[in-house]
Amino acid sequence: MSASDTDPVRHHMERLAAEGVDVVRVTYPDLIGTERARDVLLDHLPAACAHGLAFCRAVYHTSPQGDTVAVAGGLDAGLPDISVTPDLDTLTVLPWEPGVATCLGDVTDPATGRPAPESPRDLLRAVLGHWAAQGLRPVVGPELEYFLCEPAPDRSGGWRRTSDAQGVVYTAGLRADPDNHLLRTLRLLRDLNIGVTSGNHEYDGGQFEINLTHGEALEAADRAFRFKAAVKELARAEGRLATFMAKPFNDAGGSGFHLHLSALDDRDDKGVRDDEGGRNGREANAFDDPAAPYGLSATARHAIAGVLAHAPALAALANPTVNSYKRFGPDTIAPWLVDWGLDNRSAMVRVPPERGSGARFELRLGDAGANPYLLIAGTLAAALLGIRAGQEPPAPLEGYGYDTSRSAVLPMSLPAALDALEADTELTGLLGKDFTAAYLTYKRDEVARFQRHVTDWEFTEYGYHL
Repeated sequence: MSASDTDPVRHHMERLAAEGVDVVRVTYPDLIGTERARDVLLDHLPAACAHGLAFCRAVYHTSPQGDTVAVAGGLDAGLPDISVTPDLDTLTVLPWEPGVATCLGDVTDPATGRPAPESPRDLLRAVLGHWAAQGLRPVVGPELEYFLCEPAPDRSGGWRRTSDAQGVVYTAGLRADPDNHLLRTLRLLRDLNIGVTSGNHEYDGGQFEINLTHGEALEAADRAFRFKAAVKELARAEGRLATFMAKPFNDAGGSGFHLHLSALDDRDDKGVRDDEGGRNGREANAFDDPAAPYGLSATARHAIAGVLAHAPALAALANPTVNSYKRFGPDTIAPWLVDWGLDNRSAMVRVPPERGSGARFELRLGDAGANPYLLIAGTLAAALLGIRAGQEPPAPLEGYGYDTSRSAVLPMSLPAALDALEADTELTGLLGKDFTAAYLTYKRDEVARFQRHVTDWEFTEYGYHL
């Protein structure tokens, strides 16, 4: 709906007031996928919808440490505004904060009236426009892991895992979660209406996975973004830290962000777009074909080939931090080779056994620190390039993977991944020149700051002996 349409705004205000809400929190993702927001008193919602909320565009260029990176359009332009308009279709009440509802915001550049080039949500919208031109609507199912931590002033970093229990993967209850964090979190997230379905303890102590139902790509990205923000906020309320950092501890594995991807076919039996919703009015899974190799349609196989072909560049979005690449390596169960397999969890791209309406592939490359919008946009852009090219993937991996004699190695550092992204002009052509330039500048500043920083490891390794 149009946020400036007064009658619907008033309708939402009346509904929220009846539920005891007097504040609307308008949120949007920054470049790294963290939540930026403003609380708006309910009486002032019409003005926010009509005129937008002004923020400095350099919010997209601000590092986690508060530095402003010299990205084009920010410092060099005198720190101009962006405008954020509430998307009232995404309104929901916050179950844990009385009197507060929340919605996402759409970000525009007031000078042009167009989406801000750095806006992750609008980047995904642009990529989806290319899929729509093919008569396809991608469907995405996000899977995210995180660690729950408690204060530990005596530890490096000031935090420790809430449990050191081992061997408790795929469990629930007090065995690995002594105070039922998972149950409390599941129930509150259910009431947030973001499509949470289930959860369990993961491989390492204090590590959890909560699953979200699949949905069309933008809606799935919105829910994954809100999920991460909510989990972190709920932990803060208890004096804890929930981190989606790729690998926060030396003595534990990493946290992944896996994507299950399929597509609905909006074309009729003659390949013409069908506005009634697919083949003769039926929503068909474009990845399913019982008569084709592996039971996967040409569309699915070509999409897999595209993801494999553009995987080095995609790593810059799927594994977006210096820390991300410490999740990779032998015996990590994290993919660091470019391969695919049939129901094979050691492959970068896994095809689960379901076919028919459940036909899909799972990209296991991403880590939990990835921005949901950028990970999904990059994956869809790579898959679409494969569909357009009609590429076929190589033979699927058989047996346990991680064999460099059979598969190419992904970039093993953030600088290498950023170089691969810059070199992949096909992929960046879909992502857009302005976004790519902003992202590369921002991330290369992160690398430079890390390379100048003296770490605890360096002092432990050299301080006494040299």
